[in-house]
Amino acid sequence: MYYSSGNYEAFARPKKPTGIDHKSAHIIGTGLAALSAACYLVRDARMPGENIHIYEKDPVPGGACDGLNIPGTGYVMRGGREMDNHFEVMWDLFRSIPSIENPDVSVLDEYYWLNKEDPNYSLCRATKDRGRDAGTEGKFGLSDKASMQIMKLFFTPDEDLYDKPITDFFDDEVLNSNFWMYWRTMFAFENWHSALEMKLYIKRFIHHIGGLPDFSALRFTRYNQYESMILPMVEYLKKAGVDFHYNTKVENVEFEIGGGVGPKRAVTGTGQDTIQKIQQAQFARNPYSSPTRKTAKRIVLTEADGTMRAVDLTEDDFVFITNGGCVENSTMGSQTEPAGWNPDIKPGGGWDMWRRIAKQDPSFGHPDTFCSDPQATKWMSATVTTLDGEIPPYIQKICKRDPFTGHVVTGGIVTCTDSNWLMSWTLNRQQQFRDQPKNELCVWVYGLFPDKPGNYVKKPMTECTGEEICEEWLWQMGVPEDRIHELAHDHANTVPVMMPYITAFFMPRAAGDRPDVVPDGAVNFAFLGQFAETPRDTIFTTEYSMRTGMEAVYTLAGVDRGVPEVWGSVYDVRNLLNATVKLRDGAPVTDMKLNLVEKAVLAKVLKKLDATDIGKLLREYGVI
Repeated sequence: MYYSSGNYEAFARPKKPTGIDHKSAHIIGTGLAALSAACYLVRDARMPGENIHIYEKDPVPGGACDGLNIPGTGYVMRGGREMDNHFEVMWDLFRSIPSIENPDVSVLDEYYWLNKEDPNYSLCRATKDRGRDAGTEGKFGLSDKASMQIMKLFFTPDEDLYDKPITDFFDDEVLNSNFWMYWRTMFAFENWHSALEMKLYIKRFIHHIGGLPDFSALRFTRYNQYESMILPMVEYLKKAGVDFHYNTKVENVEFEIGGGVGPKRAVTGTGQDTIQKIQQAQFARNPYSSPTRKTAKRIVLTEADGTMRAVDLTEDDFVFITNGGCVENSTMGSQTEPAGWNPDIKPGGGWDMWRRIAKQDPSFGHPDTFCSDPQATKWMSATVTTLDGEIPPYIQKICKRDPFTGHVVTGGIVTCTDSNWLMSWTLNRQQQFRDQPKNELCVWVYGLFPDKPGNYVKKPMTECTGEEICEEWLWQMGVPEDRIHELAHDHANTVPVMMPYITAFFMPRAAGDRPDVVPDGAVNFAFLGQFAETPRDTIFTTEYSMRTGMEAVYTLAGVDRGVPEVWGSVYDVRNLLNATVKLRDGAPVTDMKLNLVEKAVLAKVLKKLDATDIGKLLREYGVI
């Protein structure tokens, strides 16, 4: 497996790997990573569909990418997904997956046309004082000191960030800024989360810094993530003959460790150019790795009827393991009941399985780095369905768009900056579900601080029924208090969800806490998803999950085609210059407060640069 860039390999079709017809695959989970692995096995490895077996503990596929209309409960979305035009793996795959609504076009075609015709941007990113525009005016509000703190983190080596929280690098100069409000609510970062992941995010999305305040950098699907992304992949796999097993819990994967040295897979490949070879040679390896042969020998699972059985494996049986899980132990409430709190890890889930696997070899990761403190990794969301025309005028007053047009509504989240819960809410294009009545709207609400009493309800979000969460949301929007209870009770249905491990992957970590996608010495297995390690990309994105699926398949099956590298915007001087100015709200670097000596030195440097193309570039991007 190697990385590539450009359209030479992006448009190439790989040869069918030798012997693939006589191999099989066992995939644990049906999240984006697992389904992507299955799709790449079908499309690029050309493994017969009937040789691919997928095990899912739930009755439906999708993992965290859900979206359901539950009889007696209502519409539920635990989260939403924001996409980027440089999700290279995602678009590589979706160009081959037929649309559900129009099988003659691909999911990528559908998505591309939609976002061209209806580009995303927000007209109100934040509110205060019960629905009044917060007046951020698209500004980050960073002081010189705060800008320097961000720059310091950006240039700090990864190894110096291991196991450190964000607050080791940012103080109130950053944490009280609009920048941090935009950032933490968009990506769900908490102050105690990983400084390493914060750095990776800045580098990964440096090309979108300017679009952060109004979400013009983002793109969204037409419907909820389940119907827009998961269903097309499932239908594609079903047509290929892939074997799905639902309500099937994988308890453990048993390995044989030893017996010599495992496969020696080159770190770089012949398809790479010089730059990518240099880059990949610098990627940190798992410090717990060893060349010792490691072979998956048995999958232990429990069937839907409670029967436990084992699937014995040979070296020709590939195993793809989704370890951990951000929506594990989620609990759902209703209009009249709060969501429960159930963080206890039990057999049959991703965390317990990973713990059992991790005990078998040090290179298989350290799950308790991520799942040992659910109080630090939880937050809550809720789906509010408005049932008629009573609530929508209050929504329209804030988002400044008619929510019933089928086009962009809020353009991303609206954050209530003075909310005790740090509540944010969003309406993507409506209707969000294909079967949703035309007079209804589905609103997604979430709170980063669910243990604090609400401003109106005076109870922690964790203790609130759906109706009470809706009341708090209506109050934050400025609905007259004498109408709040009536509207929440009679004109909306709200379903709360508690997720104890939703940001587990953001916990401070070090090298080796996540296993490599294909560990050194691995014969026939790979790890998938948010808790597998792949360089340069950032977790909590659709791209990260799908990238691990592509890398896993290409490595184990020997697909001779480059995996597209993470978009290299961080190596583009134009993006770096533009982001520098945007973070300073358009102020040139020459406006920074400097002492007399610093000003004199800067003036001499700029005088020399003015006679070169560097000076022209700096002026073009407003740096000077």
